[in-house]
Amino acid sequence: MIFENIKLAMFSIRANKMRSFLTMLGMIIGISSVIAIVSLGDTMRSVVAQEYENFGSGLAGLYIMSPDDMYSEDQMFTIEDAKQLKEAMGEKLSYVGFRSSSRTDLKSGRKKETVYLSGLAENPSALEKLKIIHGRMLNDKDFQDQKKFVVIDSTTAVNIFGKEDVVGKMLKSTINNQAEELMVVGVFQNTDSALKKLMNRGSFANAFIPESVMIGPNEHQWQLYFCISDENNMTQSQTSIVNYIARIKNQDVANVVCQTAMEEMKSIDGMLGSLSAVVGAIAAISLIVGGIGIMNIMLVSVTERTREIGIRKALGARTKDIMIQFLIEAAAISAAGGIIGTILGISVVAIGGMMVGIGVVVKPTVVGVAVAFSAVVGLGFGLYPANKAAKKDPVEALRYE
Repeated sequence: MIFENIKLAMFSIRANKMRSFLTMLGMIIGISSVIAIVSLGDTMRSVVAQEYENFGSGLAGLYIMSPDDMYSEDQMFTIEDAKQLKEAMGEKLSYVGFRSSSRTDLKSGRKKETVYLSGLAENPSALEKLKIIHGRMLNDKDFQDQKKFVVIDSTTAVNIFGKEDVVGKMLKSTINNQAEELMVVGVFQNTDSALKKLMNRGSFANAFIPESVMIGPNEHQWQLYFCISDENNMTQSQTSIVNYIARIKNQDVANVVCQTAMEEMKSIDGMLGSLSAVVGAIAAISLIVGGIGIMNIMLVSVTERTREIGIRKALGARTKDIMIQFLIEAAAISAAGGIIGTILGISVVAIGGMMVGIGVVVKPTVVGVAVAFSAVVGLGFGLYPANKAAKKDPVEALRYE
């Protein structure tokens, strides 16, 4: 009997194709919206996590908090301070610097390219893991001797010189409002992460020079960056560094603020997760609207098929059989909308990911919950019309015109 009910339900849906499709539309929009929005949030969380992994979970930033936001020199840092910290902490730190950068032009003759010129301190590979394809990476001696060397990406090399291997070529630039000549010692392949591609910064190439060329020995910076070697002892190392800075700067320990990349990542991840959940919940309201649409059309169907219900009851159909028939019809409309909405939602996210060049994250649990919720909504809103149809009096139903 169940198969007979399924056939009747499918026949009714096919007989009213446009009406059935418009009824499904609420479910299609609701499920596709929920899947697309939640998947977009999960994708952004994945991209942010990947970006911080590229930096390394041991990366941390430190500054001295000023109650009045007016920083004096004793609350700021110099290259000498960074050197002292590195010597005091020893092997605990693999890198200490300022991550200084500025947007400038690199020129050769009439050709020029706008880049983000960033400074690197000793052991630069601990902070920037560049894929060198020609020449070499900057080294400690370049930093110590304030060598006016530069490492550029292959795209910049081609745009200025017409080829990738430009080691030994000279470039002119402006650093700290002074004209400088920089010699190319290395060319790297651009492997920017997906997050950088989405940011405005990704529209400009990156180039790197010794940080000692960008920052003078007596120049003060408000924030200091470092990489902790042993990521398993992050808390202990942080405490040692904060206490040391407080001591040499004659500051209260409470005023020395230190935040790791992992802490920052967790904060951003939590914010993105909450935002995704809230927006996804709002989108899920459209599933309720879709359910109301199913109830509405099923009530119309019950009214239109009153005589059919009377004939079936007169021929021996039980109340349960009539109820199951209309429930199956409501479930079929809901299920079809769920399947189409799932395919549409995943397709939208996948196409969007391909357009911006990032890998999308679509969790099976999200799809499962969305489809299950739509099924519950469809059956729930189909229950009242099915019950109404099942309770019709067969004699009155047969008289209905």
